[in-house]
Amino acid sequence: MHIAFYAPMKPPDSAVPSGDREMARNLVGALERHHTVEIASQFSSRDGTGNARRQDRIAAIGENLAARLVRRWRTGYPGVPDAWFTYHVYHKAPDWLGPSVSRALDIPYFMAEASHAPKQAGGRWDTGYRRAETAIRAADGIIGLSGADTACVLPLLSDPARYHRLAPFTDTAPLALAAGARARHRRDINAQFAIDAETPLLLAVGMMRDGDKLASYRVLADALSRLAARDWSLLIVGDGPARSETEAAFAALPAGRVTFAGAAAPSALPALYAAADLMVWPAVNEAYGMAMLEAQAAGLPVVAGRTGGVPDVVRDTATGVLCPIGDAAQFAAAIAGLLEQPDRLEAMRSRALAVTAAENDTAAAARRLDEILRGGRKARAA
Repeated sequence: MHIAFYAPMKPPDSAVPSGDREMARNLVGALERHHTVEIASQFSSRDGTGNARRQDRIAAIGENLAARLVRRWRTGYPGVPDAWFTYHVYHKAPDWLGPSVSRALDIPYFMAEASHAPKQAGGRWDTGYRRAETAIRAADGIIGLSGADTACVLPLLSDPARYHRLAPFTDTAPLALAAGARARHRRDINAQFAIDAETPLLLAVGMMRDGDKLASYRVLADALSRLAARDWSLLIVGDGPARSETEAAFAALPAGRVTFAGAAAPSALPALYAAADLMVWPAVNEAYGMAMLEAQAAGLPVVAGRTGGVPDVVRDTATGVLCPIGDAAQFAAAIAGLLEQPDRLEAMRSRALAVTAAENDTAAAARRLDEILRGGRKARAA
């Protein structure tokens, strides 16, 4: 099939790294294993301010773009798609294109990672909220990547069979390959960042921006301040507009314990994951956390906050430990507990490799997506 793909939150080729961008890219890659994929539009419908006038302008632009796409495809260039696929719809980033185009061209409309928050009705994002709800109701199939979204999305569907669960996924092969060379990667990372070879290495990977990311870094700094008497080093991979605020959060920790590595290219991440002993990320309001999934696919256990879809990615007590969100004391206790039990940490490492290879690889996701799309198209034609 020829699939028109659209990500209203952030296009797959965005220059700004994020888990959202990586999941969009992963979906395109998975779909391309069985179909041809066209990026339908780069248009971002996101309004992060809750400005009603801005949302109205976004709506008008979206409706005009939808009409242009319909006209273009009806003239035969590059051919009418067989289905439309939208990734990540919620009240701050509704889909103003997919429902209109799908209806005009009479093609099935699919969504992945759709969220519905009834508490937003009548609020600052009411325009986006209502559009997102309309789009969810119109979908021929919805792929849920986070169990946290299911309860609110299902009541909007006339047929619950239109809702399909799919585990977050990535290409686990290069990550597993890095795990196999863990000793070499550890030597290289120790040398590159002047980290003592005998010191347990903690790793945090995340953008540095205001809001939830900065809140996560502050919880992590608080937790590690409670472990200052213990032996550990923290390597932080990431950058962004809140870099100075992030650095300030860790300033009170003993000198030399925290290293800021800056942003890393995606190709460099597998070695970093494999080299570390434990990934630590409080995950404040995290959807599910692509970095945490990638870490486990490289055999790195995770300590994270229990929020959103994180429990879908980090299997508590099996591949990591989940803590109450924002609780620095319990987060510190979880880190200390694992560092004191190297055998348990090693068992989690092996379990993380096995589980992600079996449940979170692109190949299995591609087959499942193909089944969902073909089934939805057949049901629509019936």
